[in-house]
Amino acid sequence: MSEVFVIAEAGVNHNGDIEIAKKLVDAAVLAGADAVKFQTFRAENLVCKDAGKAEYQMKTTAKEESQFEMLKRLELTYDMHQQLIEYCKSKKIMFLSTPFDIESLNYLVECGIELIKIPSGEITNYPYLEKVGKTGKRVILSSGMSYLNEVRDAVTILRDNGCKDITVLHCNTEYPTPYCDVNLRAMMQIQKELGVPVGYSDHTTGIEVPIAAVALGAVVIEKHFTLNRNMEGPDHKASLEPAELKMMVSAVRNISIALGSDIKQPTPSEMKNRDVARKSIVAKESIRIGELFTEDNLTTKRPGDGVSPMRWNEVIGTAADRDYQKDERIIRI
Repeated sequence: MSEVFVIAEAGVNHNGDIEIAKKLVDAAVLAGADAVKFQTFRAENLVCKDAGKAEYQMKTTAKEESQFEMLKRLELTYDMHQQLIEYCKSKKIMFLSTPFDIESLNYLVECGIELIKIPSGEITNYPYLEKVGKTGKRVILSSGMSYLNEVRDAVTILRDNGCKDITVLHCNTEYPTPYCDVNLRAMMQIQKELGVPVGYSDHTTGIEVPIAAVALGAVVIEKHFTLNRNMEGPDHKASLEPAELKMMVSAVRNISIALGSDIKQPTPSEMKNRDVARKSIVAKESIRIGELFTEDNLTTKRPGDGVSPMRWNEVIGTAADRDYQKDERIIRI
């Protein structure tokens, strides 16, 4: 991936409603994202029925509702998946979904999904990683809550089982993530130590950090979005609204272009300004032919289409080749 690949993370912000899910696809298309990503799971395969909820989920959903009950009502049926896959095709945006269990992984592979996004919670799930590796598909691996060695182990398992194209996303899984916990420099450590392309999955409330990640070299950006942050559900509060998502994608595109080349040289757009902005050696006063050029009778002024001031010491002490009026550029030495 040479250009920044932007994933608009719809996640479970559809609240189990296919029409809301389609509106999220529309918003991702309007924002200019490359892909819109949902989540594929069966609650029975994902959590035990007595599993508790994360602190942020307790704040954004009914406290008496278990994690299992919450996830059960947020499932997308296989029929909904098919509708969304076709809808994304019609809108010319890539459909992605994160599989949270092996059954869901197998289903997405059968659907012909182009790449597999591994969530942070599965980074220590050996049988899951092994199955993903054996698909041989492109993989994007989120690394929230992980030590570097855990990320290295996951990458090794994927590679050993057939994955050749792996991008690792630095991530913090607190929703929303405090800026003091982003630790964006860790993204560069992953790249250096593991020799993989890197990106960033963002859960902060703003758009600054994804933009900074692109400036540091991220080739994938993932960001949660919603139709309205005031909707009920676990992830809405930490998500961008459509207009904000569009702003983020635009900024990411601009920064990606602005990174340009690592060669310092004038660009075509600024070449025309060189002579206007730079200076030449000119006569400070009238100078007679044969008179020596000195620091008293020469100065530097715009434009820069004459002898460069970088040759000042070559000019000083030589004889004028002709008469010069004030402000005339020295044309030869």
